[in-house]
Amino acid sequence: MAFRSERLDPERHDVRGFTCGEASLDTWLREQAVPATARRTARTWVWVDRDGAVVGYYALAADKVTREDVPTKIGRGGPTEIPAVLLARLALSESLRGHGLGEVLVADALARIVDATQTVAARLVVVDALHERVAQFYESLGFRRIPDSLLLVQKLTDIEAALREPSAGGSAGTTSKALTGPCRSSG
Repeated sequence: MAFRSERLDPERHDVRGFTCGEASLDTWLREQAVPATARRTARTWVWVDRDGAVVGYYALAADKVTREDVPTKIGRGGPTEIPAVLLARLALSESLRGHGLGEVLVADALARIVDATQTVAARLVVVDALHERVAQFYESLGFRRIPDSLLLVQKLTDIEAALREPSAGGSAGTTSKALTGPCRSSG
């Protein structure tokens, strides 16, 4: 099954029936995604199937982290406040769980971030995981946890390298599975 990645358009995308199993993510998509776009605080992208049904989404926002808050290897040489992109929300329909598509959805988001950072600079991608299980998922994709928190970071240079050479698994330990998959980007 193939999916298209499209910028959320409330005129074309019906999100009322979307459910991922995490009520806060379902509610955010239905009630906050469009206002966040209007306020320019986040941009939301949806995955749609062949029938146009929304089966996943992610939201991206500008962010920054303090150099002292990140692992030394990541913060070394950076400014006091490191520019970043926040992977603010990410959710996959319950019906698609267990097929490795969460990793593919992350890869779609990361590729979009890499493209965006060719225009607006950022050094890191940040994830604020909802709970421990989600943090472990991102760690399995090469993100590094900020100690004593559910915040995770990954350097854009590592993500770019992984996207260039997915068969090698990337320099950040990102799984090659997360960098390929049945997704086309549009919009």
